[in-house]
Parts: sequence; C-alpha cells; structure tokens
Amino acid sequence: MMPRRLFLGLSALLLSLAAQAAPVISIIIDDMGDNRARGERALALPGAVSYAFLPHTPYAVEQARRAHRLGRDVLLHLPMEPQGPAAMGRGGLRQDMSREELLRTLRADLAAIPFVMGINNHMGSLLTQAERPMQWLMSELARQRGLFFVDSLTTLHSVAGHYASQYRVPHLRRDVFLDHDKDFGALAHHLQRLLKKARQQGRAVAIAHPHTETLAFLEEQIPRLRTQGIRLVPVSQQLVMENPTWQAFLSPSPKAVKN
Repeated sequence: MMPRRLFLGLSALLLSLAAQAAPVISIIIDDMGDNRARGERALALPGAVSYAFLPHTPYAVEQARRAHRLGRDVLLHLPMEPQGPAAMGRGGLRQDMSREELLRTLRADLAAIPFVMGINNHMGSLLTQAERPMQWLMSELARQRGLFFVDSLTTLHSVAGHYASQYRVPHLRRDVFLDHDKDFGALAHHLQRLLKKARQQGRAVAIAHPHTETLAFLEEQIPRLRTQGIRLVPVSQQLVMENPTWQAFLSPSPKAVKN
C-alpha cells in the first residue's frame, strides 16, 4: 500500500497538472483612464484581469500604476483610425501619417502610460488594414522589444497579425467582444461563447469595457470560472504559453516604468 504522505504528494501534483492543462481565458478591459469611478471598480475585479489604458486621459497614469501594483497586465489602448467618422481621441494613428509622424505619436502614447507591457488597438478598422502603417508599427515594437500586440480585430481584414509575425512581435487576437450589448442575457451568451472557444482551442481572449453593467456581470461571473474548469490568466501568460521563448521579452517597458 502506498504511504499516505506519498499518496497526498502525488495527488497534489496531479491536481496541479490538471489545473495547468485546464482551458484558459484572458479578459482585457478596454477604455481605461477616462472615468475614475468605473476605472476603480474595474481594478477591483477578482482574478487576473488585464487592463488597456487610453493615452492622455485624466486617470490613466494613476490607475495604470495601481494595476501594476496589483500585479495586473497594463496595455496601451492605442487609438487607430476607424473606417467610420468616430473620433479616435488624442494620440490617434492615421493612415495619412508619414512614418516619422506615426512613430512620434506612437512613442508619445507609450510614454503616457506607465508600466506598459503590450498594446491593443482602440478602433482601427481602417488602419489595421493598411500595410505600411502596420509594418512601421510592428518594426517599432520589435525594435523596442518587450512589447506585445493584441489585435482587437475590429475588422476581419486586419493585417496586424501578419506583420507582427513578420517582425517577430509576440501577438494574439481577440476571440470575443463580451459587451457589444450590455443586456445581462447578451453578456451571458458571449461569455459562454468565450468558454466554448477556450475549451475548443485551449485558450481564448475576450475584450470588455468598464460599463456599469459589464462590471456587475464580471463581479458575479469571474469567481465561478474555476468551478467550470476554466482558468483566468493575464494576457501575457497566454503569449508565453504560445511560445515560451518570449518569456524574457514580456516585461514592463523600461521607458514606461520611468514615468
């Protein structure tokens, strides 16, 4: 008969391995930095939620610093030109920019958010289809090293992932938008879509926003993920799972940390 201590040790190891093999999801909360109260509530969400901050917004710096202290991933929510007339906000990248103008704007946006680990696009349904701007963007991320890119996939014609691969920039793409519709039933439907994708693929990425309805929904649902056999992990951890050699690159941007 196996000694009890050995049995317990093996059981703990098997449980640990099973947990590591469980499907994983990451949830990125976009549009952080504009609203103090909703931003603070978002930062109080349970679990390893990741946060994407709009540059040059009133609360981005203090809330990004707090997110970092909490051990959460901090992303720059980089404004990019959309196909429609919607305003990008300050610091947006446009298709008509020269390479020098685009990179100058990008560097100012990065410097505006402390502890940046990666970037995802705010809007961008036009710019992410444009080959030259995406080449310029990814070449700069490759030059800086340590920054990853998550394609918010606001258009199915995005070439961002293609050029991220070409320049060896760690990257992922969004699988599900949780809150196009803020109705509880719609939120629940899209969460189940996310979990289904995670079970099929082993992992999945969701994007949500600091709406009151979304935050109330996530406060209730995140603690239930473990009982459904799902792990919530930082988006950077998914990148390392995809390619362990990226581990050395995925650390907060030194330039951003100095802010």
